[in-house]
Amino acid sequence: MQIFTDPQALAAQCRAWHAAGEDIALVPTMGYYHAGHEDLMAHARGLARRLVVSLFVNPAQFGPNEDLESYPRDAARDSAIAESRGADALFMPEPGAMYAPDHATWVEVPQLAKGLCGASRPIHFRGVCTVVLKLFLLTGADVAVFGQKDWQQQAIIRRMARDLNVPTRIVARPTTREADGLAMSSRNVYLTPDERAVAPQIRAALLAARDAAVAGETDAGRLKALVLAHWAERLPGGQPDYLEIVHPESLEPLAVVDGPALMACAVRLGKARLIDNILLRS
Repeated sequence: MQIFTDPQALAAQCRAWHAAGEDIALVPTMGYYHAGHEDLMAHARGLARRLVVSLFVNPAQFGPNEDLESYPRDAARDSAIAESRGADALFMPEPGAMYAPDHATWVEVPQLAKGLCGASRPIHFRGVCTVVLKLFLLTGADVAVFGQKDWQQQAIIRRMARDLNVPTRIVARPTTREADGLAMSSRNVYLTPDERAVAPQIRAALLAARDAAVAGETDAGRLKALVLAHWAERLPGGQPDYLEIVHPESLEPLAVVDGPALMACAVRLGKARLIDNILLRS
C-alpha cells in the first residue's frame, strides 16, 4: 500500500492506473476506523482493480464549537487496517494541502442540506460536498462507496454527482451495527458506560416506528410521537436534535407515510451526537 500526502502525487498515480486500464474504487473517510469502515473498504475492494482510501478530518465540515480538535484519531492503526483491507493507496493530506489560505470555492446542494443534520450544522454539507468533489477529481474514481448511516450525506453526494455530471458511480452500504443495534460511529468513544448502555434505545425506537408503519400507521406525527415517548422513557439523558420523516431521495418532510419514507434522527447523549435512520417504507 502506498501512502500519499500530496494531492498531485495521488492524482498522478491514479492517472497511471487508468492509463494501464485499471479502474479505481474510492472510500472517503475521516479515520478512526471501526467495522463499518472495514465493510466499506471490503465492498469497494470487490468493485474495482484499485482501491483508494482517503483519511482526512475535513475542517470545512466542522462548525464553530464542534469537535474538530477532539475528533478521535489514530493514523497508525488506521493505516494498518486500510492495508489489511486491500487498499492500494491511502491518502492522508494535511488541511493546507487541500485548502489554500485564500480558498474561496465551495460546492453545495442547499435544497437537500437545509433540513435534518443541515438544520443545526449549516456549513457541514458544503464542506462535505467540496472535499468529496476534490477527491473525485484527484482520483478520477470510477466508483465510490459510502455508508447509509449518513443517509443525508449520500443523498446529497448523489445529487451533486448527477447535477455536475460527475461520472463516479455512488454505492451505498447498509449501516454496520453493534450486536445490540447501536450504529457504529467513531464518536461512540465519547459515550460513558452508562450512556453506552442506553444508546441502543435510539435504534429500538426507530424499529418500533417501522413496526407501527408496517401495521398500517400512516400519520407521520403519530409515528414521531411514538419514538419520542420511547426515548423519554428509556433513553435517560438523551436530547433529540431532530426526528423527521422524509422522502428518501428528495429529503422533503412527509406528513403521511403512504409511499417511500425514511425516519431519520440525531440524538445528543452526553458528549456524543449520534445519528441513525430507518426506512419505514421503501
